[in-house]
Amino acid sequence: METNRTRPGELPGERSHHRTRRVRTTLLALTAAGGLLLTGCGAGGGGSNSGNSGAANRSGFPAPAPPVASGGDNSSEQDGEQTGTPADKVAPSPDYLSTFALDVDTASYGYARRVLADGQRPDPSTIRPEEFVNSFRQDYGRPDGNGFTVTVDGARTDMSNWSLVRVGLATRTADSSDERPPAALTFVIDVSGSMSETGRLDLAKKSLDDMTDRLRDDDSVALVTFSDEAETVLPMTRLDGHRGQVHDAIDELETQSSTNLGAGVETGYATATEGLRKGATNRVVLISDGLANTGDTNADSILDRIADERRDHGITLFGVGVGSDYGDALMEKLADKGDGHTAYVSNDADARKVFVDQLPQNIDLTARDAKAQVAFDPETVAQFRLIGYEDRKVADDDFRDDNVDGGEIGPGHTVTALYAVRTRPGADGHLATASVRWLDPNTRAPHEESGQLETDALHDSLSSAPNTFQVTAVAAYFADTLRSPEDSAGTLPGNPGLGQLAARAHTLAKKTEDTDVRQLAEAIDEARRID
Repeated sequence: METNRTRPGELPGERSHHRTRRVRTTLLALTAAGGLLLTGCGAGGGGSNSGNSGAANRSGFPAPAPPVASGGDNSSEQDGEQTGTPADKVAPSPDYLSTFALDVDTASYGYARRVLADGQRPDPSTIRPEEFVNSFRQDYGRPDGNGFTVTVDGARTDMSNWSLVRVGLATRTADSSDERPPAALTFVIDVSGSMSETGRLDLAKKSLDDMTDRLRDDDSVALVTFSDEAETVLPMTRLDGHRGQVHDAIDELETQSSTNLGAGVETGYATATEGLRKGATNRVVLISDGLANTGDTNADSILDRIADERRDHGITLFGVGVGSDYGDALMEKLADKGDGHTAYVSNDADARKVFVDQLPQNIDLTARDAKAQVAFDPETVAQFRLIGYEDRKVADDDFRDDNVDGGEIGPGHTVTALYAVRTRPGADGHLATASVRWLDPNTRAPHEESGQLETDALHDSLSSAPNTFQVTAVAAYFADTLRSPEDSAGTLPGNPGLGQLAARAHTLAKKTEDTDVRQLAEAIDEARRID
């Protein structure tokens, strides 16, 4: 085997340097595992939860990938079989590790549903498959305290040797509103001219009124508005005895002119810092259509200006998108970089779900800077692709670097990552180990948890997999189809196309009696009509 082959674009010697660095990193990870592992151990196996985060090779992180052809493609020629699968559509795996920051955003799916309901096809650039996948309930086991459980399962697709592998992470069940810590919420509300459209500012005001009624007496609320300038219309105010004052401030909100979103975020964080409450969850909630047209419109520079507040005080950002015209890219980047997440609301039902039903999830935190790393076994896996999470990728070497930003996750949340995996012909044995690392939200102590999957634990087909797995697959294939308008078969192995996806979704909706799954089926129907 040739071990020093230079890839296109590499300087001579670079290949061996990278391979040496990966070996050194793997050895360091194995050496440090005993000291870093702060959670309990469990037995490995298909779909199991395990505390083993640093075992060697077949039960942990694999050795560096073997050299590949000059094109860098771990494709079917590697194992001597032409499978007829769309390997050219699946990005080649440069090694056998996949690392990303956790994300519970759902705005991409909510906005896609809104656009489809209006009889249009969403712009492919707004489609983020992980947000489709994470919009549905999962039945993963949950931990007793802060942190995560890890569940790994999979199912074979109709494409030869291709499977879908699901990594499921779950936090503890959300406490009732009486048990969570108090909240100090600064609402930053877009009152620019574009918010005058029906379903924007009026929906935001109703949502805020409903949420104010659900908050506790020991919670606090501040209101900041922005159009061409930003203004604090209500400083941080304890709700006990002052709910009427908060409702009055909400009722007086009216649309004005331009959209200086940067000024709104900056003033919002300044207001949150001034009203900071120790021992409470301090969060900025940005409600906007994201159509910034005045002042600073760059997410990075906006967040740079409030970096101290985010870093020193741990104030996180929750973005809520509204409106048929929606600045998805800006809102998504602000939330990702602002240690928070985004949701999209298009009607009263969506607003109630986000602001009332999911209230504890959107306020409390159970994990900071959470990252996942999946190690595929090179003896059984020929090729893999993480579906989505392009904006959340983390360097493999940074998985255990706690100075590298991850995702902030609340109670009651689940995080699902789906992979397209091509196994080697006749492969049998260990397939993958998935690990999650996070910091305790209070002590900032690091913790890890792991789970493993064996090839014999793969379901024989998608139709034989659990209903929740099938819903995950349909959501991912649907996102794949919307993101590939020129290719009716999408880019993912086993994508059956919109017709079969619609049939599967309607069947699953009947089986599960789940309103969210029924809405998925209806969205696929809308996409078929547009096509």
